[in-house]
Amino acid sequence: MTEKLTQIAQTLRANGFAVSLFETGAEAAAYLDRVIDGKTVGFGGSVTLRDMGLYRMLSAHNQIFSHMETGDMSQIRGAATAQVYLTSVNALAETGELINIDGFGNRIAASVYGHEKVYFVIGRNKLAGSMDEAIRRARNVAAPLNARRKQTKTPCAATADHCYDCRSPERICRAMTLIWQPMIGMESEIVLINEDLGF
Repeated sequence: MTEKLTQIAQTLRANGFAVSLFETGAEAAAYLDRVIDGKTVGFGGSVTLRDMGLYRMLSAHNQIFSHMETGDMSQIRGAATAQVYLTSVNALAETGELINIDGFGNRIAASVYGHEKVYFVIGRNKLAGSMDEAIRRARNVAAPLNARRKQTKTPCAATADHCYDCRSPERICRAMTLIWQPMIGMESEIVLINEDLGF
């Protein structure tokens, strides 16, 4: 495990988060498959979770709601009221702030309310030095790549180079959350992985 990830884990724990550290996505997936059992589980739209194969693994012994895996947008409502919610972030500052940008609002809303526990599954490529750099990464790296993945008709999807702060009706950057500490009454665990995952 890198010294940087270990230091970030210490910062997050000081902020009240539970933190688990893993060298690989496969190890993290095996851990989540073990600790989440017999639950209703909501998935945020996340390339990280998709690439780790978590939908298939957890579906074997949990009831899963995932609009990204099924293509059924009505799954968003089930995910919003599930016992457990899994998502990633667009950026994690080394100072401890978690940043997410959303178009529908389902992911950012579910990450702060309505569940017994939320897991934020984060690869090392999401790290940024400061809160400002994390916001910059979310807007200018993660959002354009997600817009391209969704094939939106936006300037950033065409170039995938930075945010144009466009007014397109297909714009996916509609709201942003900045999380400092776990929400009152809801457990939050950060799963840090020493591997590049997602955008």
